[in-house]
Amino acid sequence: MNLPNPLLDEHQEDLDKAIDELRGALHDAPPSPAEQTFSTALGDAMPNAGVVMNILVDVQIVLGSTEVPVSDLLTLQKGATMALNRRIGEPVDVVVNGRKIARGEITVLENDPSRFGVRVTEIVNGKLSS
Repeated sequence: MNLPNPLLDEHQEDLDKAIDELRGALHDAPPSPAEQTFSTALGDAMPNAGVVMNILVDVQIVLGSTEVPVSDLLTLQKGATMALNRRIGEPVDVVVNGRKIARGEITVLENDPSRFGVRVTEIVNGKLSS
């Protein structure tokens, strides 16, 4: 459940600009003059930008989904398998606070092969979509 957040609502445009700048960083593009002055511009537009930038957000990686009747859920046992709407190798969704912002592929972490992560392969175009 997403509760209204007046601080975020008041500064949504500034946050959208910050997200666009982060998208550029994800693509490993060399910093543009706009990116080089991003922190100064953000600080001027939002004197408390540090507070906003330190807000924790919920990031979820969605492998897939399915719909099942409640009766099937009640019969689940250890070892049960549920088929999802995606196949192995298809992109997974990167969702931040309930909004899909990117797609990526599952990868094993180089520095810790016992863990996996997501390599971002596509940023959702335009405004954040649901």
